[in-house]
Amino acid sequence: MTNRQLSTTNPQPLTTDNKLPTTDYRLPTKKIVVTGTRGIPNIQGGIETHCEGLYPLIAAKGFDVTVFRRKTYVRDNLTSYKGVTLYDIPNIRNKSLETIVHTFCAIWIAKWKLKADIIHIHAIGPAILTPLARLLGMKVVFTHHGPDYDRAKWGKIAKFVLRIGERTGCKFANNVIVISEVIDQIIKQKYKRRDARLIFNGVPSPVLIDDINYLRELGIESRKYIFTMGRFVPEKNFHTLIRACTNLKQTEYKLVIAGDADIEDSYSRELKTLAINNGVILTGFIKHQRLHTLLSHAGLFILPSTHEGLPLSLLEAMSYQLPVIISDIPANRQIDLPDDCYFQPDDENALSGVIDKRLTHSFFPITYDLEKYNWNTIAQQTTCIYQKLIKQ
Repeated sequence: MTNRQLSTTNPQPLTTDNKLPTTDYRLPTKKIVVTGTRGIPNIQGGIETHCEGLYPLIAAKGFDVTVFRRKTYVRDNLTSYKGVTLYDIPNIRNKSLETIVHTFCAIWIAKWKLKADIIHIHAIGPAILTPLARLLGMKVVFTHHGPDYDRAKWGKIAKFVLRIGERTGCKFANNVIVISEVIDQIIKQKYKRRDARLIFNGVPSPVLIDDINYLRELGIESRKYIFTMGRFVPEKNFHTLIRACTNLKQTEYKLVIAGDADIEDSYSRELKTLAINNGVILTGFIKHQRLHTLLSHAGLFILPSTHEGLPLSLLEAMSYQLPVIISDIPANRQIDLPDDCYFQPDDENALSGVIDKRLTHSFFPITYDLEKYNWNTIAQQTTCIYQKLIKQ
């Protein structure tokens, strides 16, 4: 097997792999704790991938970083990861209560056991407890990853609570980070918060895999499959993609979906049935070599979501120089791709037409400008916020 690093237009390496940057700061007495994520490493989810890429780089700069993990999602016995301390908290598996209960426990432990100076809260749901962290004397950094109340999986009560979480985080956090211009405009208009720091999601350097044994296991050929990945939730819109692919004029390409549900529900079960009945290949949740292999050999990447913050899966596909087709929603429009890359997310016939048109051409790599998604730059920007709070 051969692994190759694909060069991009970035002036600095995007990788968070083996060699971390030289330490810039030495603040061993200042403790930073992180909550709002299920944990790291190798746990499914956009925020989880974000934290896995970011915090080893921040720890390498001399910060004492602890990431709280939800124990039911953990499949390892790690107590640290690339310089980041991991702290597992038992949690209930309930999509309505899990996050709020875990965040409450994390804040309490951060204050009374870890003596944390800064708590970094990710996502608007956990941000509802920002005032508690402030009352306990900790400084709060809140990263807004997107308006989760727009997700189809939530009912009216949950959406109401998420809106309160967004308002609370924006009003009471010492510093707010947004991952896109779209989110920045939302909080300026709704909460008059004009001092938020725009810090994008990052993308690691691609690792090209020449070996195709995994493709053989799946029964697919290099450049002869359409690829997508994500959690099995309604807003990822995989059901529309599957139906669109069944309408294609060609039968040469197969559809491969990597991912799974965090908590099995009626939607995820129906999606799997739809996929199996239409010959779609489901890999389950995969990382590292298997994921790198599928990205290295895909013929086309499609992101059909109806809701995103700043899609990490899309950025990763772009780092592998794959041609992409994505839904025409504000979060995806900010990536600023050519118009023929976009389709209306609920129009499966339009998506079929775009796919058919793309597949009439032979595969050719596309070089995208990913400079602003450089993890090293993102880590530097985040540590500047921590330093400012520490000086205060």
